[in-house]
Amino acid sequence: MRHLHTRTTRRRLVGALVTGLLCTGGLTVPAVAQDPVTPALADGQALTPPMGFNNWNSTNCRPEFNESMVEGIADIFVAKGLKAAGYQYVNLDDCWALPNRDADGKLVPDPVRFPHGIKAVADYVHSKGLKLGIYTSAGTKTCNDAGFPGGLGHEYSDAQQFADWGVDYLKYDNCNNQGVDARTRYTTMRDALKATGRPIVFSICEWGENKPWEWASDIGHLWRTTGDISDNWGSMLSILKQNLPLARYAGPGHWNDPDMLEVGNGGMTDTEYRSHFSLWSIMAAPLLIGSDLRTATPATFDILDNREVIAVDQDPLGKQGNVVTSEGGRWVVAKEMKDGSRTVALFNESGSAQRIATTAAAAGLPGARAYTLRDLWQHRSYNTAGAISATVPAHGTVLVRVSADRHALKNPPAVELALANAPLVQAGTPTPLTTTVTDLGRTTAEHVSTGLTGPAGWKIRAASPTTARAVRTGRALRTKWTVTPPAGTPTGSYDLTLRASYRSPTGARVTGTLPFTASVVVAPPSGTSYLGDLPWMSTANGYGPVERNTSNGESAAGDGHPITLGGVVYAKGLGVHAESEVQYYTGKACEKVTADVGVDDEKGANGTVAFEIWADGTKVASTGVLTNAMPAQPVTADVTGAQVVRLVVTDGGDGIDSDHADWADAQLTC
Repeated sequence: MRHLHTRTTRRRLVGALVTGLLCTGGLTVPAVAQDPVTPALADGQALTPPMGFNNWNSTNCRPEFNESMVEGIADIFVAKGLKAAGYQYVNLDDCWALPNRDADGKLVPDPVRFPHGIKAVADYVHSKGLKLGIYTSAGTKTCNDAGFPGGLGHEYSDAQQFADWGVDYLKYDNCNNQGVDARTRYTTMRDALKATGRPIVFSICEWGENKPWEWASDIGHLWRTTGDISDNWGSMLSILKQNLPLARYAGPGHWNDPDMLEVGNGGMTDTEYRSHFSLWSIMAAPLLIGSDLRTATPATFDILDNREVIAVDQDPLGKQGNVVTSEGGRWVVAKEMKDGSRTVALFNESGSAQRIATTAAAAGLPGARAYTLRDLWQHRSYNTAGAISATVPAHGTVLVRVSADRHALKNPPAVELALANAPLVQAGTPTPLTTTVTDLGRTTAEHVSTGLTGPAGWKIRAASPTTARAVRTGRALRTKWTVTPPAGTPTGSYDLTLRASYRSPTGARVTGTLPFTASVVVAPPSGTSYLGDLPWMSTANGYGPVERNTSNGESAAGDGHPITLGGVVYAKGLGVHAESEVQYYTGKACEKVTADVGVDDEKGANGTVAFEIWADGTKVASTGVLTNAMPAQPVTADVTGAQVVRLVVTDGGDGIDSDHADWADAQLTC
């Protein structure tokens, strides 16, 4: 289940893509891998990260979680090819049992949800060639408010019941643990499972509170490294940043678990879901589907069934990807593969398209005349001279597999589509925009052409050539354009598409696109204005929308309360929830941002955040980590000459539980 009840109740419970590689451009983490941890739990299980399904993210404890649903998921695994893709476990989460044990102290399946019992469900799942998982907590009760029985003090009896039912996987949560040492609680259940004689994968859901990666490799096959994930960008991003530094602790039979997949649940875009799936795979994370496959869209199945991305996750070498660079929201993560290749993720954390670049050498590959670059979302191979780069759309990920290959030149050259300047335009005003088509390959791109299209009514005209007879290695077709939105176009983001085509030396025709957004902006007013009253370019937020002049209510727009810091109520400001980013167009005409910042009083003693102000690509102010116990902190930033100002709130390094952050009295002076 959502075992932390992220946001409000966690502490109460404890103890009581789109690609810019046409044919292919943060957090400080050491790029050099340390010696891996060797597990003592060498029982041959979970030699690759477990793959399957868990119902919690899509159903919680609602009535649709029942026997029919579980068996239906097993049917879909077979019918849709997910079983063939490697998905194996069909896992029950909380609410499968009655609130009370029977007279003999045994767990009792809910007869309404599971009228034929758990063994019958296990038998059905097994008949499909799949495996069944179940859930309980290493406490007196599970995490649900209904108070279902936990396993603390009943480990051997419960483990034997699970084995008798034919359970293959146990997710063991952390609620109502009575303050008993975590290692002791989880070791007892490990021993109880072993005593049954049945192979059962043991998933430790301890939320990373006691750093299980440091002690659990001889206890469980996987361990949660973070709080619970939610179906939004801020939650996924926060968990990613907590899990990435733990690469050295992962390996066959012992995996870091950043929680289940949200792909398809509707809270993120397909581009964001592709990033989610790509990044979980390069981190060698368990891939447990969290959406209701009975209503999933074709786009969701396309993501979940991408065999080339799954192969990255399931690579038998068992390496978790390491961060190569992570500057300005431009992430490069590289994963060593058993065949000697490297999988490389170019991930754009920011809300605007960015060029992200690395090299085969930086990813750990030996020197070679040419490399084969396989785009795992395009399912196409190219040759590169060693450059790996793309303009990656906002929140997108380019995922490629690169190898030193003497046959690389049989593939067409990799070509990168890029923007040379940010597409910020004003209605009715011609704005220059420059695009490039760059040959990254060892061979020449021939008969290159490019085009740019936008919304109906927009005037887009080329001011320099759009074709080139040949573009050699490292060279580019550079095209200047003028882009004019119609007068009266409202502020906001609008879709444009850069297209290019070329021929390889063998005559193969290659085409590709780079979708991106242009922001229609207005010049900021002169004088001093409250940021809560000004139009923003874009926002991203951990829960719910960014709120104007109220706190963040975590759900629908307008559900916040008066901004309150240290007992002081502020009439103006921005209410956000980490991870958060709000972008404003300042047009090189402004000088200063000021605010009082802190964690809103409505979260009681909870919440840890850090505030940052960025002027274009430079951090110009930061607070360090703030807690609810601290009074409002004044922050002032010099933004002179900046075209765009970003207000950023991070989670303080401990996840986004209760991180209600206020930019109180936030003002911009121009």
